Amino acid sequence: MREVTVAAVQTTCTWDREQNVERTCAAVREAARRGAQIVCLQELFETPYFCADQPSPDYFDLARGRRDNPTITTMAALAAELGVVLPVTFFERAGQVFFNTAAIIDADGSVLGYYRKSHIPDDPGYSEKYYFSPGDTGFRVWHTKHAVIGVGICWDQWFPECARAMALMGAELLLYPTAIGDEPTPESADTRDHWQTVIRGHAAANLMPVIVANRVGTEEVGSGTQTYYGSSFITDEQGALVAAAERVQETVVTATFDLDRCAWRRVETPLFRDRRVDLYAPLLSLDGGENTRMETTNAPRRRDEHP
Repeated sequence: MREVTVAAVQTTCTWDREQNVERTCAAVREAARRGAQIVCLQELFETPYFCADQPSPDYFDLARGRRDNPTITTMAALAAELGVVLPVTFFERAGQVFFNTAAIIDADGSVLGYYRKSHIPDDPGYSEKYYFSPGDTGFRVWHTKHAVIGVGICWDQWFPECARAMALMGAELLLYPTAIGDEPTPESADTRDHWQTVIRGHAAANLMPVIVANRVGTEEVGSGTQTYYGSSFITDEQGALVAAAERVQETVVTATFDLDRCAWRRVETPLFRDRRVDLYAPLLSLDGGENTRMETTNAPRRRDEHP
């Protein structure tokens, strides 16, 4: 038996950056007090989600580099003090470009490396393509003190390929820092149930627990407001909800898993054994490779080729 306790925290954010970090640190302490060893934090918790506003060059001033980043330094010291693993997302300035990045901090406070968000949305209320370049790190997994984890960031969580890639690379837990809330169009105003269902499917399809942390509350950004529906949650390895937060409250949710039992599930239900990688070429193109298949199908047969 190899047990690990995980947590997801959701907090509100204001334009007081130091206060936001302090609030997040307090939530991590509460999670550790409840026994959590790996704590999933919400996406870009240092500030309100500025991408909800109309694109503005002013927000680039919020970006920081990796070196001497005060938030990473603070969270690393906290991780070492409490013996917890923390993925810390931040607005990264790297030379002439910018990324939405997670620093993966191990339980001794060391930074194991960085993951840059791969899927970048560009929708009303989520104008990320203006600020962030698509990540160039590829999907990665991290051998932390307490478990092997895979970390995706928000929009990444909607793509089954992301979850499957991290599972194939050896992840035992999937973590998704998130910022998601109301939509500007009435017909898609509340995506919470769809959001949870998609991610629960990743857990079930890969037979591993998933931990998701979302922000909560209404934020004023520019001339508008955006309300985030919280609802941070944790699933077991079969996709069942085992812990879920409310929509409007700052809170911490925790769950404990036996990683050896989860690993046995993946052996007992051979979803990985029976994969047909020879049939998955359409996944490597945006259109399913339809044009390529048509060209192959319509090509004239050789004289010695039977129908």
